[in-house]
Amino acid sequence: MKDYFVRRLLLIPPTLLGITLIVFFMTRMVPGGPIERAIAEARQASVTAGRGGATAGTTLSEEQIQQMREYYGFDKPWHVSYAHWVGNVLRGDLGRSYLYNEPVWLVIKSKFPISIYFGILTVFFTYAICIPLGIVKAIKHRTWIDNSSSVAIFAGYAIPNYVLGSILILIFGARLEWFPLTGLSASQFRYDSLAAIGSLIHQTTLPLLCYLVSSFAFTTLLMKNTLMDHLAADYMRTAVAKGVSFRRAVLGHALRNSLIPVATTFGQNIGLILTGSFLIEVIFDIDGFGLLGFSSIVDRDYPVVMGILLVSSLLLLVGNIISDALVAVIDPRIRFN
Repeated sequence: MKDYFVRRLLLIPPTLLGITLIVFFMTRMVPGGPIERAIAEARQASVTAGRGGATAGTTLSEEQIQQMREYYGFDKPWHVSYAHWVGNVLRGDLGRSYLYNEPVWLVIKSKFPISIYFGILTVFFTYAICIPLGIVKAIKHRTWIDNSSSVAIFAGYAIPNYVLGSILILIFGARLEWFPLTGLSASQFRYDSLAAIGSLIHQTTLPLLCYLVSSFAFTTLLMKNTLMDHLAADYMRTAVAKGVSFRRAVLGHALRNSLIPVATTFGQNIGLILTGSFLIEVIFDIDGFGLLGFSSIVDRDYPVVMGILLVSSLLLLVGNIISDALVAVIDPRIRFN
């Protein structure tokens, strides 16, 4: 099994190369890059200032445009620029942001605290609530507890989280004014006093609710259905027939086997801890990792796009390996050869 995980770790670099190569190529092919943006801004400034009309053309000369192409690295073929980017990454340099004019790593690192905060809370409450709820639903199948919780879960699952976020802001933020309409930024992310902690919880409630609703249905029903399959298995009937209490048989045997499918989803949630949901962050104006990714794509800030892609892909690949390790820990019968 050790050889299996070594091979999985060795597959991470070529996988990252393939992912980043495709996206880097796409960034060079799509229109509307930083040079086109600079030309459009110069033309708009010329029209606004009255120095030219809409057909007067750009105020940038060919020499200036060529200098910009050299500055942004667009004067070389895309594969040469990609090789240069990979070389810088191996030296720990993710490049410099076009928009912020700062190193990409500093721009990304500044978004870590808020995204990690929401990610850890989301993963914790998802497993802390969904696993016990799934156990209760499996044991109390087709009772009022199972039916009523299913209605609530499916109602929340049917509403997209970004739609739910808009509704919550409209009702509890704009009309009732129970929660703030402004977003959460790094300067507001403080927990050095009781007042700061209270304010942080106040600003966290609505976004966290949107994060949880989207993952509740899948995790709860996965836990319930898997546990029901094991409750109907022969080894459960044998254990109960030999005098083992039903509670002990569930907690000691069926529950452990039922956690295997749940453990396989943990790797995906590792990526959620950092990347979050850009739709929720956009709606609630949360200055986190997801909003940075969205704004960098809209503003064609390609170095930040590549940096975010590299970090998120690495987390997903490492998370999948952690999921395999958890499965092997939960079920000793599983061996990766």
